[in-house]
Amino acid sequence: MVEEKLTHIDENGRPRMVNVGEKADTKRLAVAKGSIYMAPETLKRIKEGTVKKGDVLSVAQTAGIMAAKNTASSIPMCHNIFITGVDMDFQLDEENSAIHIEAAASTIGKTGIEMESLNAVAVAALTIYDMCKAMDRGMRITDIRLVRKEGGKSGVFVAE
Repeated sequence: MVEEKLTHIDENGRPRMVNVGEKADTKRLAVAKGSIYMAPETLKRIKEGTVKKGDVLSVAQTAGIMAAKNTASSIPMCHNIFITGVDMDFQLDEENSAIHIEAAASTIGKTGIEMESLNAVAVAALTIYDMCKAMDRGMRITDIRLVRKEGGKSGVFVAE
């Protein structure tokens, strides 16, 4: 078994933020996905735009973008990075009564943007839950994961 040094722990065992100052700037992209499952009536009302709190997907899209921009505020060791773009996509899946969420975040910098895309998906799903919880408290948020990463010295990662 290969033993790796924990990068976010200093020699005294205390948390630290990794210094990325010596790393080269590279173009980076990260794509994350996740899903929220709900009652068929909830999905129908989202699709029809009849949820009392408003346009669920527009608000969730805005929330996801804002979450990506503010990731470093909620993930303690995450660097505050310059984000060059965030795209959100929502696929309504009537067969499984779900909304599948995808976030693609990009940057040109010294460290990756995976946490920003993952955070965007998570907060978009939570926003959908929040806007629909009065009619469906049984919604389930699942399978939030990184599906693609490009850039940096580790290159390309593809999970799907």
